[in-house]
Amino acid sequence: MADTINTGETRELIASNKVEGTAVYNMGGERLGTVHNFMVDKRSGKAEYAVMQFGGFLGIGADYYPIPWKMLNYSTDHSGYVVDLDKDRLQDAPRYADNDEPDYNAGYGQQVYSYYGVTY
Repeated sequence: MADTINTGETRELIASNKVEGTAVYNMGGERLGTVHNFMVDKRSGKAEYAVMQFGGFLGIGADYYPIPWKMLNYSTDHSGYVVDLDKDRLQDAPRYADNDEPDYNAGYGQQVYSYYGVTY
């Protein structure tokens, strides 16, 4: 019998399909949204952004918020990611509608990281 490959998660790694849909909470435990997807740098292989889906009803009318990946911390207590943000901070945050995905270039990256006070 061949060895099986764990495609779900290990102690330090998780499969991308298990990250998508994971809840995102603020520091107070309030659910902000879910990870819609994440953007990975093609050359370094590092995740640059978690794109959080927030708002709307059952995904209809929701917006997508790119958040620097390094802002998210996985919490086993929440079985999700925790970020030091609240809903008020998201009011003016960079975001886009479902059919209006931005060009994730260096200028856009600088804008997103700068908004959150994170070094790009």
